[in-house]
Amino acid sequence: MEPEAEAQEEFFVPGTPRRDPFPRTPAGGIWASGGRIAWVAGLVLMLSSFMGWYAVPPPSLVPAPTTAVIGWHTGVLGKLIFFLGLALIVLAVLREFGIELPPSVPESLIVIAVGAISTIFVLIRLISIPDEFQPGAGRGIGIWIALIAALAVIFAGLLRAGEEL
Repeated sequence: MEPEAEAQEEFFVPGTPRRDPFPRTPAGGIWASGGRIAWVAGLVLMLSSFMGWYAVPPPSLVPAPTTAVIGWHTGVLGKLIFFLGLALIVLAVLREFGIELPPSVPESLIVIAVGAISTIFVLIRLISIPDEFQPGAGRGIGIWIALIAALAVIFAGLLRAGEEL
């Protein structure tokens, strides 16, 4: 420790603010709770389009295993789910590199909008099974994971909105 620093510590004047050796600042950037949940949920949402969304049983006379249909093969909505999750990850990476959106466009609003759109797309695929998989097709675990991830994106956007206030 330098002699000047020791001298400053010895002559502390009561009533003057002291420098806290352990500042209590919240973690910023991608590690804030809303940001962390947003990019993790975006990653899960993106990967869920490569999970089994539907389970199609074989024809009754053919002894064969059940076929799983991944989200990517369910049409345009499955592909859009992937790209919405990718957009959330790109948004988080850009923010980490210091590229911010304009102040007139809050990032939390973008995250909430992407979460709402992806939730609607997943609910459409959850309710309406495509015609080519319809006879006897059941829902797989991947579509439920996509729904939970889409809802988590909305939750993360709401947390981010609270952090921005």
